Amino acid sequence: MALFSVSHKHQEQGAKSRQEERYGLPNLIILGAMKCATTSLHYYLGLHPEIFMSREKELNFFVREGNWNKGIEWYKSNFAAKARIRGESSPNYANYPFSRGVPERIYSCVPEAKLIYIVRDPISRIISHYMHQYAVERENRKLSEALANLDDNPYVCRSKYFMQLQQYLEFFPPSNILIVTQEELYSHRQRTLKEVFRFLEVDDSFHCRDFFSIRHKSSGKRRRNNAGSSMFRMFEMNILERLPSVTRRHLEQLLYLSFSHKIEQPMLNEGLTLRLIDHIENDTNHLREYTGCKFEQWCA
Repeated sequence: MALFSVSHKHQEQGAKSRQEERYGLPNLIILGAMKCATTSLHYYLGLHPEIFMSREKELNFFVREGNWNKGIEWYKSNFAAKARIRGESSPNYANYPFSRGVPERIYSCVPEAKLIYIVRDPISRIISHYMHQYAVERENRKLSEALANLDDNPYVCRSKYFMQLQQYLEFFPPSNILIVTQEELYSHRQRTLKEVFRFLEVDDSFHCRDFFSIRHKSSGKRRRNNAGSSMFRMFEMNILERLPSVTRRHLEQLLYLSFSHKIEQPMLNEGLTLRLIDHIENDTNHLREYTGCKFEQWCA
């Protein structure tokens, strides 16, 4: 009997220690998907008085080794510990198979967290993703070249929403995961946010006029030309880092507009569009079955 009492006491102490360690950690994580209005959703949720969203939107704690190695206390420091809901948004958390082990890491730290996965038409997301990469000079190929091989393609895999979701369902119950579409968020914002608030168990009657602003619109993408890239490198090394942050941002914007050009959204030819639909359709149908949603506006 005495042995059992000691063991039980140790178990209670261990459970209490884990609870104390988790105090102040997020209980909401927006997983992505990339280019699906995660910035807008992060902003809208942060307007709610019961919700604190991290000031730095993409903490990437569970996916970047440099951040993971900073430890749990660094991660906690990004949140208001006393807020009822504490959240962050890192679209890189839904980047399987290029980033593995992320759901397991999240579960090991915050097993009771609620997860939101926001998705959109998978073909439109691919084009938007490509344009983003091209604009920031991480992509130099034409769209058709970037999509020449669809197997294990980084653009395509992020649009296989059910494949990404499956990684999380191995650890989290379906009741802890909410699927939201960008289309619904933009077309029926108040209704969609009300659904999100109910999921988070906060006051779902909350309304704010700023709900009707769109954050981080992707239209009007620009890419630096060769002279602009050289100019930026020279200024970054010699001038920008010495300036106050406000002055630096203004000068960066001026340089960017002066030494960049607007890029047009590329068009998919019919053959590539059909290949993409054929490649993604099975995954999208699994998502339809799982959610019970038809996603009638989607191509695939």
